[in-house]
Amino acid sequence: WLSLFWFLHSLIFSSSLSYQRKHQEIRAMRSQLKKIEDLGAAMEEALILDNKYTEHSTVGLAQQWDQLDQLGMRMQHNLEQQIQARNTTGVTEEALKEFSMMFKHFDKDKSGRLNHQEFKSCLRSLGYDLPMVEEGEPDPEFESILDTVDPNRDGHVSLQEYMAFMISRETENVKSSEEIESAFRALSSEGKPYVTKEELYQNLTREQADYCISHMKPYMDGKGRELPSAYDYIEFTRSLFVN
Repeated sequence: WLSLFWFLHSLIFSSSLSYQRKHQEIRAMRSQLKKIEDLGAAMEEALILDNKYTEHSTVGLAQQWDQLDQLGMRMQHNLEQQIQARNTTGVTEEALKEFSMMFKHFDKDKSGRLNHQEFKSCLRSLGYDLPMVEEGEPDPEFESILDTVDPNRDGHVSLQEYMAFMISRETENVKSSEEIESAFRALSSEGKPYVTKEELYQNLTREQADYCISHMKPYMDGKGRELPSAYDYIEFTRSLFVN
């Protein structure tokens, strides 16, 4: 019985890229558990109530099976959500992996959820500039985040809640980046992939134009030649949203 249980357990955790296939294999092996349950029932009918070879029961094994089956469904659901997020929101696979890795790092007890302090530390590790406050003092910025991920304040953030929050924030960044890039493209005559010094000063305040010129890289054409007074607004915009 134990060997069957640990085999099922290894099937679920063996590969994150094959959850669905492994889960189907587990479902297909349900018949083996039925055989064990039938043998257990036959032993009870024969009044063999004490099995000296194991302390485990068919009821216990069935409960473990159900737990593993539910765990497999949850893990598959989370994976499908992440794949859908990557395909529909523009969130990169690398970003999703980083989010998941950081969650696991701060989930010290492997409970599948973070308490508020662990969640805050996780956000800081991902580049969130959250203020340091003394215990008991107001923390409006973090409280605003908790309003989204833990509105009922049960004290914990699940993996699903965490991933949904991070994907939402990453999507907002992507949209904001595209909006700013489009604004620069509108400043550039004929929608060129660069903006000139003259165009910046014509359309922005002097302070804004000075900032752009001091932070934008010179634009290089396809042959690696630097165009005079031309600045790469695409690289500049995307660098603003790295985090």
